[in-house]
Amino acid sequence: MFFNQLKTKIKYPKLLLLLLCIFAAYFFFQTNFIKEFIGAFKGGGGYFLIFIAGFLFSYGFTAPFAIGFFISLAPQVNIFIAAPLAGIGAALADYFIFQFIRFYFVEEFKELKLSFMFQRANRLFNNHLGSRVKKYFLWIVAGFIIASPLPDEIGVSLLSGLTNINQKLLVGVGFCLNTIGILFILALAL
Repeated sequence: MFFNQLKTKIKYPKLLLLLLCIFAAYFFFQTNFIKEFIGAFKGGGGYFLIFIAGFLFSYGFTAPFAIGFFISLAPQVNIFIAAPLAGIGAALADYFIFQFIRFYFVEEFKELKLSFMFQRANRLFNNHLGSRVKKYFLWIVAGFIIASPLPDEIGVSLLSGLTNINQKLLVGVGFCLNTIGILFILALAL
């Protein structure tokens, strides 16, 4: 009851929650507890946390915490080992997102493809850009979203719902893009 009333009073509740997660992650990583916790993982143990952070990197509301772990652990790990390891965790998370969307949203994506707005956008792209350019544009947008700290759910949804991508290709692409994005974050943290 309370959440329904709150939802009607707040215009963008999910964006507000994401903003709150960012602030929570910032304050969380300022505490002595987390600094001591991360310090306890010096050496090889930091790589385990990097893998877990990679998994968290793919989900919108946990990405700020993953970034906090990357920034905190960057001085303790070799970033060229840590980034692919985190990329494996992120690719695993993307695979779970893909499976969930592919099986639970398939009917909605079929319906979305038949909607007026989608048909209009599709005609606009086909008339001005062609289907091949539209496909590349979709891959570029989805790729940027997957590589960035933005929620991978959006990028994976674009690929799994609006293209005929297979699982192996999605996992491979997700691994490469997430690894590049995570390497960038780790390098900035040094």
